[in-house]
Amino acid sequence: MNLILLTIAIPLIAGFLIFILPKKFTNITKFLSTISILISFIINIILFINTEKIVNNYFMFDNLSKFILLFIGLFAVFVIIYSLKYIESVTENINMYFSYILFTVSASYGAALANNLILLSVFWGFLGFTLYMLINTNDNATAESSKAFIIIGATDSLMIIGIGILYYITSSLNISSINISLKQGPIFLPTIAFLTFVAAAFAKAGAMPFHTWIPDMSEKAPIPVTAFLPASLDKLLGIYLLARISISVFELNSSMTFILLLFGSITIIAAVFMALVQHDLRKLLSYHAISQVGYMVLGIGTGNPVGIAGGLFHMLNHSIYKSNLFLISGSVKYRTNTMNMDKLGGLAKYMPITFIGAVIASLSISGVPPFNGFVSKWMVYQGLIDMGKAGSKLWILWLVAAMFGSALTLASFMKVIYSVFLGRSEKKWSFGDVNWTMLLPIIFLSILCVGFGVFAFAVPLKLFIIPALGEIGLFGLWNSQMATLLMLVGIALGFLIYLIGNMKNVRESDIFIGGEEIPSNKRVTGTEFYDSIRDISILDKIYKMAEKKYFDLYEMLKKFTFAITNRLRLIHSGKLVAYILWIFFGMAVLFILLNIRG
Repeated sequence: MNLILLTIAIPLIAGFLIFILPKKFTNITKFLSTISILISFIINIILFINTEKIVNNYFMFDNLSKFILLFIGLFAVFVIIYSLKYIESVTENINMYFSYILFTVSASYGAALANNLILLSVFWGFLGFTLYMLINTNDNATAESSKAFIIIGATDSLMIIGIGILYYITSSLNISSINISLKQGPIFLPTIAFLTFVAAAFAKAGAMPFHTWIPDMSEKAPIPVTAFLPASLDKLLGIYLLARISISVFELNSSMTFILLLFGSITIIAAVFMALVQHDLRKLLSYHAISQVGYMVLGIGTGNPVGIAGGLFHMLNHSIYKSNLFLISGSVKYRTNTMNMDKLGGLAKYMPITFIGAVIASLSISGVPPFNGFVSKWMVYQGLIDMGKAGSKLWILWLVAAMFGSALTLASFMKVIYSVFLGRSEKKWSFGDVNWTMLLPIIFLSILCVGFGVFAFAVPLKLFIIPALGEIGLFGLWNSQMATLLMLVGIALGFLIYLIGNMKNVRESDIFIGGEEIPSNKRVTGTEFYDSIRDISILDKIYKMAEKKYFDLYEMLKKFTFAITNRLRLIHSGKLVAYILWIFFGMAVLFILLNIRG
């Protein structure tokens, strides 16, 4: 128990120390940040290995929360190391940045470990504040940080209402002692409580319709913040909360599982279509960060062990490859000073390690075997098929949505790899790869993408997922190690055939497309091909509606609120006679109501 309190306290105390340090002590700030995060991560490892289940009135340390705790610490280590060099190019408030990162880590530990619902709401709410401050590291991000804070804050308020309902029903505030069935008895209040927690989880993870803060903040927030929050940390916490309430707190009925499956499928398809037409690398990645949440929600919505395990495993895998992709985009921005894919190209030659990491992470998010994204998506597919076996009539619809989303994701990242790294560049680059502190997280995350795919059943599933859920029933033939070996043999044979075919003569030809040579002054970007999607009439109308913010819940509510306030302003004419008339009108209405009641 002391170690649990210590892992929360260390980054919190270090954050306060850094907060009060003068700006000029940059090196001390970086040292304190790094050492405190490393110490807390080491404590997390010790807790994971040696500590059995701990449940009391305040904290719950079980197989699910301890694996979440471990990976919060791991991603914090990566982000801190990456930031040591990168953040100098973004802001002068380095001590503020690192202090808010440490506050975020401490609150995240608390949220993952909280058993008391009031304590959970305190940590959860504090994370909304640190999100606001981290986005505001960029002085020009006031609107984006406010939008994120309002969306997260509004759903946090809903969750507090849900906590009140749970206490009213059960007279308990401990997650471990609450279990409510939505399949029998009066379910009106329990259903409202469940939906309030779903809203909080969706907003944190970035599922539709509470997703719109992510694309906006990705354009303004420092890249490490984007890699840490919507890419990894918020996915871990949001899906953790959704899994916790769906598995432990509530027993779901068919209506609630339908809602999860529906919103999961919509999130996958709608977000990936938005990603396809993006020209800004950060916005493209942000929409994919939203789309991938759909697979996690689908997995949990299946309600069966393999589907839930797939959703949790995909949560973990997404945090790995999407953090990697955002950090890679940060390295590209650091060297080229642009995120516009129309202005990029040819970086593979100048940033080879970053390029290899980008290829691995792109294949992972696209669900290409033998990388980690394939295994977790495969498990979600199996969960959906299990639903069909159990009698679900719509399982094929959810399965098609998931598989179609994967195909579009692969198409989208073919565009990224070509536009950023392989295509002809607009200018001649004259730099090398980024600093080792920025490369180290990319290398380790890339290794995890490969390792968690090739050794999926031996390592992540065995150590993290199955202990949290119990045994899961997998079917079908898939041996990741054997499949990987056969793929490597195939690649080696292909390379050998290539060498044999090019032993005699080598001929160089000009660049051509479809048999036609491309003039030297003509440059084909990877973004142009996907713009043709807009030529489809119905999609063009949807894209135009999206550009006008018709699908942005925040913007629509803001317009509605301003419309009402503008009408109310007409009442405030400044004339005394008008105010007196409104007073008499109000008194008359009050007397009528009192008379009716009497």
